[in-house]
Amino acid sequence: MPEDISTVVEPGDPVLLATGYGATEGPVYHPDGSVSFVDYAASQLLRWRSTGGVEVVREGTGEGNGCTLDRERRLIMCEAAAIRRITRMAADGSITVLAERWQGKRLNRPNDIICRSDGTIFFTDPEMRCPPDKREMGFSGVFRITPDGELVLCNGDCEYPNGLALSVDESVLYVAISRRDEGCLGEEERGEVCSHMLIRAFDVSPAGDLTNNRILVRMTSAEPGVPDGIKVDREGRIFCTGPEGIWVTDDQGGRIGVIGFPEVPRNMAFGGEDFRTLYVTGGHSLYSVKVKTPGIGAF
Repeated sequence: MPEDISTVVEPGDPVLLATGYGATEGPVYHPDGSVSFVDYAASQLLRWRSTGGVEVVREGTGEGNGCTLDRERRLIMCEAAAIRRITRMAADGSITVLAERWQGKRLNRPNDIICRSDGTIFFTDPEMRCPPDKREMGFSGVFRITPDGELVLCNGDCEYPNGLALSVDESVLYVAISRRDEGCLGEEERGEVCSHMLIRAFDVSPAGDLTNNRILVRMTSAEPGVPDGIKVDREGRIFCTGPEGIWVTDDQGGRIGVIGFPEVPRNMAFGGEDFRTLYVTGGHSLYSVKVKTPGIGAF
């Protein structure tokens, strides 16, 4: 029998956990039960705890955006403004730069990031978010940082790569494509249907090379929002923020349904003791949603 959204999400509306921020992004669930997220409009890294509300962990993140954990559970962040780099924060708060230039050219504006089980880090670097006079590379990239620290271009042909996630067995990489070009921005402003919002899929080799670039899901809509953050549950379902809410599809791209939200969602992270809570950033807030199948977390 075909699935629908009721087979994926527990009954009830999204729960508002915190609000009043400029623009929330980059949620990560941590082993201690807390959730870190960013306010990229304020260049702050924040941490929410169920018992103590929200605290500021770091100021001056350079419009920090997508975040994840490495194998040592240190926070890895895409810093999108000015310096445009990938950083790692140790437990004592010290910052290490992992990547900021490829072949001598500064990155565009790193957007989202994940860590494979072997320590390989994949991140997206869309060109359109970088002002034309600041662009040095001339393309949008999907990159990887190898466990020994080498920065490698995996693909330079994605229109606007945004969120990304690996399949359960890590053999497929899913990449959200927010739009094709500047013309899509005009469509959004006029409330017109944009047909260039996609999820692409790539086969991933053990070395981290990407092949077989293909369109898996078309997220055509005139509603506010674009394909952005992606996560995968342990049954292989793909969750992608976008127009109307969070789109849920099977691993072949078949649409299951949409989880509606009061604000346009940008990103999410599975967490909770059983990884059946989806923490969602969007608009000015942090929300939670209960799901029926555990998701793949950052550790």
